[in-house]
Amino acid sequence: MERADLVIVGGGIVGLATAQRFTLRHPGQRVVVLEKEASLAAHQTGRNSGVIHSGLYYKPGSLKAQNCRRGKRLLEDFCRAESLPFELCGKVVVAVDASEVERLDALHARGVANGVDCTRIDAARLRELEPHVAGVAALHVPETGIVDYPAVCARLAQLVERSGGAVLTRARVRAIRAESGGVAVASEAGDFDARLVVNCAGLHSDRVAQMERGSRPARIVPFRGEYFELAKPARSLVKNLIYPVPDPTFPFLGVHFTRMIHGGVECGPNAVLALAREGYTWSRLNVRDLWDTLSYGAFWKLAARHWRTGGMEVWRSLSKSAFTRSLQRLIPDVRREDLVAAPAGVRAQALAPDGALVDDFLIRRSSRVVHVCNAPSPAATSALAIGESIVDELAECAR
Repeated sequence: MERADLVIVGGGIVGLATAQRFTLRHPGQRVVVLEKEASLAAHQTGRNSGVIHSGLYYKPGSLKAQNCRRGKRLLEDFCRAESLPFELCGKVVVAVDASEVERLDALHARGVANGVDCTRIDAARLRELEPHVAGVAALHVPETGIVDYPAVCARLAQLVERSGGAVLTRARVRAIRAESGGVAVASEAGDFDARLVVNCAGLHSDRVAQMERGSRPARIVPFRGEYFELAKPARSLVKNLIYPVPDPTFPFLGVHFTRMIHGGVECGPNAVLALAREGYTWSRLNVRDLWDTLSYGAFWKLAARHWRTGGMEVWRSLSKSAFTRSLQRLIPDVRREDLVAAPAGVRAQALAPDGALVDDFLIRRSSRVVHVCNAPSPAATSALAIGESIVDELAECAR
């Protein structure tokens, strides 16, 4: 059994950021990152749209708001120091008609409360920024950016290894057991006697928590987000990032347009229940995962509240024409033939026993283990700040 000061389960951006922040705080201590896939950032980190979020959307004082604002600064500084590509290109959040203006103004107030550089603009200024967008008003958020998150992960892994740590792939964790003075971790890459453990397993974080705690603080319900890319002739319709005014009762931002750091424009995502935790298509079914969702009473409470919205999301998934119409609310000139299918992502959304979608980051600590039980967007933007917070939590565990 190999000894380690810290074992981290999960090689996405939150796990790798935590590992790198720990090595900075505790030089000479050994960190091991265990990733079950053959490569790093294989799921949520590598399948999002690469946005550096500003902190506009989140409840003031929440973990999302605090960590997004600090994490954004840390991420930008990290990219500059490591010569990684990123760009603060800005975005607009668009009220397409008068019925959305009140929600737009509420969002503006929230952004100001969070310290975000955001300006309420009229339709004329909107057309200057995004000539093809239809809207009566908008928020301009110039500090929103784009980045290559897998590249950030690769550099974080390099830094961990240079500090004497190990980043192991094909290392699925089979068991976690607290013992006197430490934690035993059994994995496909070997067994470890760890002083401390962090669970950053994303789509499987609740199951990893159950290995150690015997229960799950909340259950992960997977929602697939499907994307299209704009064909080259249509890319000129989008200058930077274009978002709708979000529905405050649903934790998804709605389909939007994102210019990517390496070129191209992505459109989406929608949000449909995935039939597997790694269910990137309708044909990918995992009976265990689906039963985990359908046997959870909280899921049916959620479905009862949002069945109409859920039905529309499914229809938009099955009908490219319906997806196109949702995009045309923002850019009327987009046509069905402009859309080229792109890889989907799956959001690991924690669902509380009362049927509420857990809105904030959810982190739980036991005697020697920290579990990241809910870390959807803006976790990638926030990762370095979340990592520092987890290292603080580990200091409390070690006392």
